[in-house]
Amino acid sequence: MEPNRPSRRTFLKDSAALGVAATAAPFLGTLADIGAAAAATATDYKALVCVFMFGGNDHANTLVPYDTANYNLYNSLRSTIALDRADLAATALTPATPLAGGVQYALAPAMARLLPVFNAGKMAAILNVGTLIQPTTKAQYLARSVPLPPKLFSHNDQQSFWQASNAEGARSGWGGRMADLFLVQNSSPALTAINAAGNAVFLTGRTASQYAVSTNGPVALNNNSTTLFGSAAGAAALQALVGANQPNLLGNELARTSSRALSTYNQVSTALAAAPTIATAFPTGNTLADQLRIVARLISVSQELGAKRQIFFVSLGGFDLHSGLVATHPVLLGRVADAMRAFYDATVELGVANRVTAFTASDFGRTLLSNSSGSDHGWGSMHFVVGGAVNGRNFYGRPPVVADNGPDDVGQGRLLPAISVDQYAATMASWFGVSAADMASVLPFIGNYPAASRNLGFI
Repeated sequence: MEPNRPSRRTFLKDSAALGVAATAAPFLGTLADIGAAAAATATDYKALVCVFMFGGNDHANTLVPYDTANYNLYNSLRSTIALDRADLAATALTPATPLAGGVQYALAPAMARLLPVFNAGKMAAILNVGTLIQPTTKAQYLARSVPLPPKLFSHNDQQSFWQASNAEGARSGWGGRMADLFLVQNSSPALTAINAAGNAVFLTGRTASQYAVSTNGPVALNNNSTTLFGSAAGAAALQALVGANQPNLLGNELARTSSRALSTYNQVSTALAAAPTIATAFPTGNTLADQLRIVARLISVSQELGAKRQIFFVSLGGFDLHSGLVATHPVLLGRVADAMRAFYDATVELGVANRVTAFTASDFGRTLLSNSSGSDHGWGSMHFVVGGAVNGRNFYGRPPVVADNGPDDVGQGRLLPAISVDQYAATMASWFGVSAADMASVLPFIGNYPAASRNLGFI
């Protein structure tokens, strides 16, 4: 199990062996035969890919203050874990629109492979994003005069709030709720929300169920879908048995889900067997790259699978670095950058770069102040969006003041988010085709923000 992946997910991960993993909400919704909403019309293909960094990524060593004044402040506050300024020169970012006051940032050296993507205008940096319920000032936070996300700085709850706009135990995520709107646009609705990392509430809809795949492709029911002990007839008999009507609702739902898993397995396996060869080299020994490679392969056969809209989830763990950050964090960032660069190159090769957008997410950012050889749980963070449709080579949002207990943080350099996850998500949802009228069904707090600030313009 990856670090910081809650053990309560074990049961749901095990259920992914059926090829379809879902939480209670869509299960009960299907029992009620809710059906997919047709609130959106898709005439082309688009895909969103969530790259989740479990554990809380240290944003200050990911997008590093580089101008002399801010670097000196950064270095003084985390001297034991600060990156050397000389090492940042090669990855200093030159945005199309310079930031006010001479503020500059550099990518961590380990993320150098993404620098050409940024410079080509296909990658944007989003400043100080985090979980919020409504716009919140530091005074309001200190006075607790506005509603705040529950259990701030808690891994489980903030992972859930990032993915679902609700605390641990949420029944649907905003990726799944987007999928709800597009199920009927895909000839195979089961392939609307696809998880290459096991299971995540992010992809669970009120109706949509996430389809789990391994890095090699679809997961066979009981690891045996085309034959049963070598017998094709036996496999056919098994499919008939598991799909037979049952005398009760629970049994009937299990039969329907199992039957769907078997048929979807065959459909996806057949499509992938005839998929075009992707020449782009994905790095080896990199589990995130393995996940993104199967996502690229699935996108390459989206037309054969009858998909117009798809949402994917991939992840990498190990970011909860209270110690050993200098040694471990660059390794993790290198895996993220190498995997995302290979994936972007693959979408270019496939001719779908303008239709595929990948974005990063994490539990939370971390403290600017070092904790011996690491950093503690924080709140706001910096994130990246990559794709052909991205209005890149720019920063979105206001650079936070580099300080301990400054105007933009709530102590120890924990950033008070200036951009909410809802705004971040709404910008991508709008590109994806979610209408303004449907946005609140996907993002329940988006109505707390002025209409003009709901689309940040990075895509």
